[in-house]
Amino acid sequence: MTLLNELININLSDSTEKIIAEYIWIGGSGMDMRSKARTLPNPESDPQKLPKWNFDGSSTGQAPGDDSEVILYPQAIFKDPFRRGSNILVMCDAYTPAGEPIPTNQRFNAEKIFSHPDVIAEEPWYGIEQEYTLLRKDVNWPLGWPLGGFPGPQGPYYCGVGADKAFGRDIVDSHYKACLYAGINVSGVNGEVMPGQWEFQVGPAVGISAGDELWVARYILERITEIAGVVLSFDPKPIQGDWNGAGAHTNYSTKSMRSDGGIDVIKAAIEKLGLRHNEHISAYGEGNERRLTGRHETAYISKFSWGVANRGASVRLGRETEKSGKGYFEDRRPASNMDPYVVTSMIAETTILWNP
Repeated sequence: MTLLNELININLSDSTEKIIAEYIWIGGSGMDMRSKARTLPNPESDPQKLPKWNFDGSSTGQAPGDDSEVILYPQAIFKDPFRRGSNILVMCDAYTPAGEPIPTNQRFNAEKIFSHPDVIAEEPWYGIEQEYTLLRKDVNWPLGWPLGGFPGPQGPYYCGVGADKAFGRDIVDSHYKACLYAGINVSGVNGEVMPGQWEFQVGPAVGISAGDELWVARYILERITEIAGVVLSFDPKPIQGDWNGAGAHTNYSTKSMRSDGGIDVIKAAIEKLGLRHNEHISAYGEGNERRLTGRHETAYISKFSWGVANRGASVRLGRETEKSGKGYFEDRRPASNMDPYVVTSMIAETTILWNP
């Protein structure tokens, strides 16, 4: 094992200019992450200069067996925290050989919205609070819970400290540092209300980069839990009963909202979100109806609401935003398994481009 560790940690730059690029994409379910590695002759920082690649789409649920080739287009580059050195992680989206985006390519449509001149002018910022649950392998039961049983009631676990309150902190801290190393703007982490559940925040990030950074942060977390022998769940309600679900609260602002008098722009945007509530809910994550029950810090799924400092509302306005008359708001509806390309672009489209 010592030799294996030494081989894994070889620094390629000592003997070659070649680097390893790990190409990452989203699989056919819309939540499964796939990746494979290739050798490049030199270090590269511009995704447009990286070669396109292909994969067998029939093995990922993204193409039929008799026409299985799907093409990967590199879109964003991050430093590789696993191989380190000049090696890179490459976030890609997927196209047919004819250059058409495949049906599961949500980035393509998001990029069209974020490339609109009106959206570019507003410089949309996002901060996404990604919640997740760590499960014991083979039994799919939350980390730290008695096997087949339940821990004490919620209360001591949120931001808790201690062996009987915080389960999996080594995974959380490893992920935090790995993301910062990779160049992902992770702004914080914390233990959540349900034991075995954690959260990391990505942002502020502008436009399409919010989706790129969150997807790669998810990928890095999947890799770390793989090493740790722990199962990562983005299920919005992993345990039924009197336990909090898992969301991906999305904080949002535009240039107009961040400027003097922005509170009026914020309120107008929230009104628009209310008018398209059902459309947003349908795109905010599978199984979200199990989470948005009106309990456990959620609003009821079929009713739109907003309020200041109200964690039981669909959209929450912070006290500081209310006081200063400008700032941001938090859309609390997205589930933990939402697609950030879909959610971020949809919020921008509704609040900036859509005229009811």
